[in-house]
Amino acid sequence: MNTTSMAPAAPPAPALLARLREHGLVLALVAITGLFQWLTDGTLLQPLNLTNLVLQNSFIVVMALGMLLVIVAGHIDLSVGSVCGFTGALAAVLMVQHDWPVLPAVAACLAAGALIGALQGWFVAYLAIPSFIVTLGGMLVFKGLALALLQGQSLGPFPDGFQALSTGFLPDLGADDEAPHASTLGLAVLLAVAAVLLPWRRRAQRLRHGMAVEPLATLLPRQAGLLAAVLGGGWLMASYKGAPLVLLLLLVLVAVYELLASRSVLGRQLYALGGNAKAARLSGIRTERLAFAAFVNMGVLAALAGLVFAARLNSATPKAGLGFELDVIAACFIGGASASGGVGRIGGAVIGAFVMGVMNNGMSILGIGIDYQQVIKGVVLLAAVCVDARNRHGA
Repeated sequence: MNTTSMAPAAPPAPALLARLREHGLVLALVAITGLFQWLTDGTLLQPLNLTNLVLQNSFIVVMALGMLLVIVAGHIDLSVGSVCGFTGALAAVLMVQHDWPVLPAVAACLAAGALIGALQGWFVAYLAIPSFIVTLGGMLVFKGLALALLQGQSLGPFPDGFQALSTGFLPDLGADDEAPHASTLGLAVLLAVAAVLLPWRRRAQRLRHGMAVEPLATLLPRQAGLLAAVLGGGWLMASYKGAPLVLLLLLVLVAVYELLASRSVLGRQLYALGGNAKAARLSGIRTERLAFAAFVNMGVLAALAGLVFAARLNSATPKAGLGFELDVIAACFIGGASASGGVGRIGGAVIGAFVMGVMNNGMSILGIGIDYQQVIKGVVLLAAVCVDARNRHGA
């Protein structure tokens, strides 16, 4: 009897190309970063500017996590910028004018965000009003309420404890003040170890169950690049003031939402809802409740982003949040989300947010005017949507 080898065959070329398309966004971020690093004569990745890059984009990343889930569910939220500005104004009124302690004021603002998301989600989920219309109205309403709260004036400064939300840094546990920030280096090493070991653990589990795995031809270069990025970024931050506290907040949120989107029943139901709402409903998924929850979550994250932004400015301003929804939505679509729903990844939204952030920061360093910045960002967004459409129809 002839025997055949049971060793898994090498993946076909189309599968390898599909993997390369999946990692194309990472390659695009590396290319854009390298381009601006060259154009700015090395200024982009200076320790001070790298820290500012994280601080300037933290609130966009926070909102992108919620927006991705809304888009995956087949909806859109145009009000996030206005909700962000409104909750920042509410925080200023509570803490500056009425002397509320920081924690009760923060809790009240997050509760206000949840209430706003619930109100808009109720119209969308239970009255079947298109989310575009509902949130367009919300954008106008909450921008007006923010102006009313602030009476057209900036309000600040905030208490020191609240400012630390966006301007504080991880305490240094090292003994030498002139040495690199020991706590930040330790955090970078832990992240690097996790970033390398977790994919290999998942790969081993899939192999044990006879499932398809990512080929080593793409896995090894990706792991090497990720390791270099984490350790290199950690070293650069450690040579300045260390890791910002808001970076720790982002890491926790990204980990939680990655587990929610990819490892939970709720996450699978959201993707099913966005892929085919009627089929999801017939399979027993409570689609109205799911869409409602997505908007409540978006409201909470928009409120949190508003607090982070207000803490960074150390004041609430009438123009806070203006245009934020465009960067947040662009980050999700650049990160691979589909306008038709049912497609998108948390990691993609985060990378998309930093693509937008690197472009904003690099163009500002180069002195490019805001007019041309908007043109360039619009072209990049359109290109990302075109690539998504081509991949979906050409696959």
